[in-house]
Amino acid sequence: MLCVISALCVIEARGGASVKLNGVVVWQGANHVQVRGVNVMIVDPYSCTLQEWRNFQTGEFHEHTAAPRLRDYLQGLGDGTVLVGVSRYAANRYLSEALPTLSSLGADVSDVGILGEWVFAAVKGDPSKTVLDKVIGNETAANERQIGINFTFGRCDHTVAE
Repeated sequence: MLCVISALCVIEARGGASVKLNGVVVWQGANHVQVRGVNVMIVDPYSCTLQEWRNFQTGEFHEHTAAPRLRDYLQGLGDGTVLVGVSRYAANRYLSEALPTLSSLGADVSDVGILGEWVFAAVKGDPSKTVLDKVIGNETAANERQIGINFTFGRCDHTVAE
């Protein structure tokens, strides 16, 4: 059987800066508190549009429930959910409780330091499709290289016999 693909969805994500869907900016990072920590975007795979955006301030001590909430949120998503994760400003500081769940998605960011950055796109339930980029180290390393990913997938509308 061959799959007939009628629509492509191109996800471009730049660490802490922006997420584009088919060239349209749907999220922009900035140096303000609303986007610090981990930002998760759910993408509708049929229309290639932003379905939902959530922020988990895992870099802030007073937000000690952020990592468990992130873990629970990710675990609650259904298989086949397309998501983008973008770190911003010390996201890994208090992230430990969510690290195993991120790894199960194919996004192992356990080696990223407090001043490092990461970005990924994934399909829940299929970690082999995850695309991840990260800067492990310090602020200097993060400033020297803009991290980013490109993730393209197609929608299979119907199949035909070979």
